[in-house]
Amino acid sequence: MSREQKAVDRARKAFLTGRSKSLEYRVTQLKNLLRFVRERQSEIAEGLKKDLGRSEGGTPLYETLGLESEINLAVKYLKEWAAPRPVSKSMMTISDQVYIQPEPLGVALVIGAWNYPWAVTVGPLIGAIAAGNAAVIKPSEVSSHTSKVMEDLLPLYLDKELYPVVTGGVTETQELLKQRFDHIFYTGNGTVAKIIMEAAAKHLTPTTLELGGKSPCYIDNNCDLAIACRRIAWGKYSNCGQTCIAPDYILCDPSMQDRVIEEIKKNIKEFYTEDPKKCLDYGRIINQRHFKRLMALLEGSTIAVGGENDESECYIGPTVLRDVKPDAKVMQEEIFGPLLPILTVSGADEAIKFINQREKPLALYIFTSDNKLIKRMIAETSSGGVVANDCLMHFSVSSLPFGGVGHSGMGQYHGKYGFDNLSHLRGCLIKQLKMEGVNKMRYPPHTADKLGWARFFILKHVDFGSLGRMALVALMAVFVAVILQRYFTD
Repeated sequence: MSREQKAVDRARKAFLTGRSKSLEYRVTQLKNLLRFVRERQSEIAEGLKKDLGRSEGGTPLYETLGLESEINLAVKYLKEWAAPRPVSKSMMTISDQVYIQPEPLGVALVIGAWNYPWAVTVGPLIGAIAAGNAAVIKPSEVSSHTSKVMEDLLPLYLDKELYPVVTGGVTETQELLKQRFDHIFYTGNGTVAKIIMEAAAKHLTPTTLELGGKSPCYIDNNCDLAIACRRIAWGKYSNCGQTCIAPDYILCDPSMQDRVIEEIKKNIKEFYTEDPKKCLDYGRIINQRHFKRLMALLEGSTIAVGGENDESECYIGPTVLRDVKPDAKVMQEEIFGPLLPILTVSGADEAIKFINQREKPLALYIFTSDNKLIKRMIAETSSGGVVANDCLMHFSVSSLPFGGVGHSGMGQYHGKYGFDNLSHLRGCLIKQLKMEGVNKMRYPPHTADKLGWARFFILKHVDFGSLGRMALVALMAVFVAVILQRYFTD
């Protein structure tokens, strides 16, 4: 039996003991996870520095503060999320209990990504724990130092049978995918996502796929360009551009292109100094393979800002490309690096058409002071999320679902959405062995008279929020009396 299979078997046996279903136990594990995040900041930061060149100040900002917020939210609202959820009734079920009961799915597999290895691995784990599942945690082998920290330290805080950490590369992941899970949560790219879906299909396992794509950023003539470019520069060059929701390219009017370039250049200097290579807040490309991939994307495009690079350090400076054509190499795949192409369009009509001719992105960014244009672009395009006049910030809002659509992914998480995504929302109907006269209308022989009554009782829905208990009792009494009189006098 492989190491991976043993981990999954132990997790399932632990789940079958029922201990993860207890709300108190879930809260304890979540609080332990919070303690881990707070107590192990130095180890977390050191691993991220080695993997991505992340600064010490960038670690809480981009990784752990969001996790603390998610854990606190789950602890605060877990009892409410896990409680039975009443639903509307028809007259046919007016005296019955009708509700939704969230229940754990079982054993989940959480496969993390390397670009924000804590946020996108522990984030889904929070939802899995809150929902009462066991979870096998597979950190990305690409961020190897962070993976080691996760493997060594996480089991010191969490139930290591319910939440084992399995490290390794492609071989280990393939072995994991041979096992049966009750949900697979993957963050990464579309190519691997297809492999995961194929493996999941063999066991009819549902999947959540958090992918990416080329997220467009449209700058309207009607906006404060200085503020817009500052926010775009921050969103693009944070984590050296290795962010799934980073602005992938800019669409703007030709008359704005030079001003956009100058403003972004100004903000690069403000954020990362004259020499970003020496700036502690500017990271590095994860490895040489991705460095070479990014450098190849520059072919055929005109560099307006930046372009400096050093393969030995996996360094590519913040770069802006001008007059980029739709068929340029840099427009054929998600960039996932510090290259920002600018394409010119005649206005919103052409921008919307350009966006809709391509796969649905994970995020859509709009910069304008025209609220009608914002609503129009939301109405006439499709994307995982939309942000007007900022970048990335929707990821930090736990009351919003985060996830993709089409090629940018499927399924959602954050806050209650993560809990629901990793729960089975079980429909429950509790009846009593009484009032059989009311049920007579559904039993054979089927007559026109019975159908008439059935139509009324089934199609008439009741909004219990607008009715008092006494009014309900009175209404039920009247209908029951009518039915009983009708059928017992036949």
